[in-house]
Amino acid sequence: MAQPVSQRSPADRDQGESPPLESSMFELRYRHHRARRNAKVRQRQETKLARFRFYIVMAVLVAIAIAFVMGSWHEIQHVFGL
Repeated sequence: MAQPVSQRSPADRDQGESPPLESSMFELRYRHHRARRNAKVRQRQETKLARFRFYIVMAVLVAIAIAFVMGSWHEIQHVFGL
């Protein structure tokens, strides 16, 4: 017959109600959260680098466009005698 909870001894309650804690669980959770934190930092760095690369490429394209316009204007002046 089952005993009421109030009549159980503390040793009986500890036995079987909670699983034993393993140190490997703590290590796995620690590594998991550290990896997530590192992934967030890496994502922020990659975003900054992508933004930097975008502006560099845009600057190079604008410089090429200006060089093309200047060269074209020089040729137009040379051909039409402006």
